[in-house]
Amino acid sequence: MAKDEKSGGFVETVKTVVYALLIAGVFRTLFFQPFWIPSGSMKDTLLIGDFLFVNKMSYGYSYASCPSLYLPRFGIDIDAKDICGWLGGDNERLFGSDPERGDIVVFRHPVTGRDFIKRLIGLPGDRIQVRNGLLYINDEPVQIERNGTFTEIAEPQGPQQLRPRCENGPVGTGGVCEKSRWTETLPNGVSHDVLNIAMQGSDNTRVYTVPAGHYFMMGDNRDNSSDSRVPNAAGGVGFVPFENLIGKANRVMFSSSGRSMLFFWTWRADRFFHKLK
Repeated sequence: MAKDEKSGGFVETVKTVVYALLIAGVFRTLFFQPFWIPSGSMKDTLLIGDFLFVNKMSYGYSYASCPSLYLPRFGIDIDAKDICGWLGGDNERLFGSDPERGDIVVFRHPVTGRDFIKRLIGLPGDRIQVRNGLLYINDEPVQIERNGTFTEIAEPQGPQQLRPRCENGPVGTGGVCEKSRWTETLPNGVSHDVLNIAMQGSDNTRVYTVPAGHYFMMGDNRDNSSDSRVPNAAGGVGFVPFENLIGKANRVMFSSSGRSMLFFWTWRADRFFHKLK
């Protein structure tokens, strides 16, 4: 093979790779973003190791629609603002569509920029409070109904090897970890499960009035969630601006209970293509 042919083949290969990366970047920016559930704050709706695609078309586009890349092991920390910061700051969206109460939303943390996933509980202007573990929206308690017990094995979970908190704890490794499960129905009729572990500070809060252009987010695993009940200045999430929304989660595509998705013996086949509610 001639030298020119070899160099020409190499150039074509590089072009193919570049084009593939550009197409993947456009696809991820405009349509769907992969998201791996790293923690248990949304149990039992979402489990550690669930893998899903976030629909970015649900709420339109803002700076947060641009991809970010966080690989601390390699010293890589590219935030969406580094790429599309010129789109931010006005709390507006292109082709914007308002989210609905009860949506499972992926958003960027207002301070750290990290991707979070929570359930949207409070809309602009709402008054949100938790009293003795019961959620109140605009001074009215939501409807709840006992729905059995959520159980899991008390052992390290996922790549971060997080141990679950248990209502029947402390539970030794390998024991059965239990949490009482309740079905909560929001004012718009959306029903979903929430878990209880213990009575703690986040079960009795002040009244939060959601500002215009912002939303109030909570995890379904109520006693094990860093969310809007804690201001972002204190390490929580606080109110989430409209422009920080990335998209809506509708379905789990794949799930693994192990430290890696390559450990096929830890796959949860019953959660493949599982519809979220």
